[in-house]
Amino acid sequence: MSGKITINGQIIDFTDEKNILAVAKKAGINIPTLCYHPELTVAGACRLCVVEIEKMGIQTSCSTAPMDGMVVFTNSEKVNKVRKMVLELLLANHDRECTTCESSGACKLQKYASDYGIKRLRYPNRTIVAPVDTSSPSIIRDPNKCILCGLCVRVCKEKQGIGVWDFKNRGSRTEIVSGMDQSLSESACINCGQCIAVCPCGALTSNSSAIDEVWAALRDPNKTVVCQIAPAPRAALGEEFNLGSIEVTGKIVSALRKLGFAKVFDTVFTADMTTIEESNEFLTRLVKGENLPLFTSCCPGWVKYAEQFHPELLNNLSSCRSPQQMFGSVLKKKYAKELGIAPQDMYVVSIMPCTAKKYEAKRPEFTTDGSYDVDAVLTTVEAARMFREAGILFEALEDAAFDQPMQQGTGSGVLFGATGGVMESVIRYVAGKLLNADGRIDIDFTRGMNDTKIASINVGDNKLTLAVVNGLAAAEELIQKIKTGELNIQAVEVMACPGGCVGGGGQPCQNDSEHRQARAKEIYQIDAKLELHKAQDNEDLNNIFEKYWGGCCNHETHQELHTHYHPKKRVAGNEITLQDAEGPEITVCLGEGCIKKGSLSVIEKLAGLPIKIKGAFCLENCGDGVSVKVNNNIMNVSPENVLNSIKL
Repeated sequence: MSGKITINGQIIDFTDEKNILAVAKKAGINIPTLCYHPELTVAGACRLCVVEIEKMGIQTSCSTAPMDGMVVFTNSEKVNKVRKMVLELLLANHDRECTTCESSGACKLQKYASDYGIKRLRYPNRTIVAPVDTSSPSIIRDPNKCILCGLCVRVCKEKQGIGVWDFKNRGSRTEIVSGMDQSLSESACINCGQCIAVCPCGALTSNSSAIDEVWAALRDPNKTVVCQIAPAPRAALGEEFNLGSIEVTGKIVSALRKLGFAKVFDTVFTADMTTIEESNEFLTRLVKGENLPLFTSCCPGWVKYAEQFHPELLNNLSSCRSPQQMFGSVLKKKYAKELGIAPQDMYVVSIMPCTAKKYEAKRPEFTTDGSYDVDAVLTTVEAARMFREAGILFEALEDAAFDQPMQQGTGSGVLFGATGGVMESVIRYVAGKLLNADGRIDIDFTRGMNDTKIASINVGDNKLTLAVVNGLAAAEELIQKIKTGELNIQAVEVMACPGGCVGGGGQPCQNDSEHRQARAKEIYQIDAKLELHKAQDNEDLNNIFEKYWGGCCNHETHQELHTHYHPKKRVAGNEITLQDAEGPEITVCLGEGCIKKGSLSVIEKLAGLPIKIKGAFCLENCGDGVSVKVNNNIMNVSPENVLNSIKL
C-alpha cells in the first residue's frame, strides 16, 4: 500500500511503512515511545507515541497504519497533554533515584521527562518497594523501575524463543516476573542480556559487581592482573565516548595500561586458536561421519540453551572452549608458570560484549588448581565506566599495542565479532589447508544480519552444506528442520544475540539494527586492513602451540583447550509429593518437554499402585520419552510402556 499523508502540515509519501511512527521518522519527525521496537511485535502499551488524527482523534502511532489522505498532528495541545500525563503516571510508579541508576544517561524515561519539562508530579509516588533480584551473575532486575512496557517479554519470546519473562496479575497489580515467579538464576534464562538491550528505563541491567572486584585486584600488590579484549568491543566502545562505531582497539589498550593492568592481550589470538582446533575437529568428524552437524560452542548463551532444551545435541557441539575460556586456560595453566606465578595470583579479566560471558566464566569446568581461568568479565559498557571513573580522557589517548608473546591476530579472529564470523573463519582455514588458497577469502553467504543463512560450498571433492543462525528462536526452527530431515547440514554456527557479538547484551545503547550493522561493517573493515587473514598464518600462535603443547590438535591441547557439556535443569525447584504410599519411590519429570511427551499420562498409569510418586521440574535427562527416576536410576519412558519399563 502506498499514498500520501500530511504530518504537521508536511505532505509525505509512504510505501511499505507499517505505521505512522515509521512514516514520521522517515520525514525527520521523532515521536517518543517506550514500548515500541521495530524488530518486535507491536504492543501499544505505553501510550506515549500518541498522535492526533483528523476524524479519528488521539491514536497510538505505533499501531496505526498510514492511509492515503490521512492528516496527522504529532505536537498538538491535546497530544502534548496526553504525553505529559502518561509520563507523570509512569514516573509516579517508578523508582526515581536516577543518580544511582545504572542506566542514568541512557534511560529513555529520564530523557523524555527532561524533554517534556516534567518538574513535579500530580500523582502520589509508589509506596511498595519490591526486592531487587541480584541472583543472576549476568543480569540484575529491579522491579521498582519497571514500567510494564513488555519489551523484555517480547524479545525473550520472539527472538530467543524461551519466554523467561511474562506478565503476572491484572490491573494495578500487574507485574513482570521470570518463569514460575522464581529468581532469575533459577529460571531458564540463558544470560544473553537481550532484555537489557531493549529495556528503556533501567529495570534490567548488567550485573556490574565485577567492576569493584577488578578495582580490588588492580590495587592488590600480590596480584598480577592481565586483560583480554574480545573483537566486538573494539567496534562499539567508541560509542560510549561519542566517537561512533569505529575501531578504538589501540585506545582501549592504552586506557587499560593506565588503569594498571600488567599485560593486555587480544582475544583474537585465541579466536585463531579456536579456529584451528575447531576446524580440525570438524574435518575429523567429516571423515568419521559422526556427531554431525557440528554446532559451534563459542556462544555461552547458546550452550546453556542446548544444555536445557536439547541435551540430545550436546555431542554435536564442538568440544572447543570459547576464545575467552581458551585464553583463560592458556594464561592460568601455562603463562602463569612461565612468569613464576601461581594460578591464583594471576587475575584474568575479559572485556566482552556479552553478559552471558559472566556466567560462562563461573562454570565449574573452567578452573585451574581451584582458581577460575577467567576471574572477572567486564562488558563493553562497564569497561567504559571504569575509564571514566579513572578520569581517563579516552578520545585523547594515543594508540598502544598488545603485549607479547601472544600479540598477533588475524582477520579471521576479528570476524568472530559478527554473525557468520566463526563459520567464515573455519572456511578460510579449511580452504587454506586443503586447497592451498592464498590471501583473504571473503565468504558472502556468512555476512549480513539475516537470522538464518544457508549455503552449499565445494571443498575439493566434498560438497558441504553450512548454516549460520543468530537468535535462538531462529536456531530452534533450524534444529527442527535438521531433525525432520528437511535439511542435511554438516556444520552450524549459532550465536544467541541478533547480529552476533556486535549485538551482545553488554554493548552500548542503542543496541538496534542500525548500530549492529555499523559495528559489523567496522569488523569487516578491520579484517580488510590486517596483513593476515587465516588462522594458520598466525606465527605467534604457531609458536605457542609448539612451545606449550608440542603442536596443535593433539591430546594435550584437547585436555586444556576443550571441554564437554552436560544437561541442565531449566527451572530449579524442590520435588513435590503427588502420592504418598509405602513402596518404591518414583519421580516423574514435570518440565515443559516431558509434559508434552505425556508426563500426566504416566502419572495416571502409576496412580493407585503401592508406590510413592513425586514430581520434579526437571531431571536433566531429556530424550525421546518422559524422564522418570526409579531408585536413583533415570530413564525415558512412554505412557504406553511405563509399567514394563520400570519393572515394578
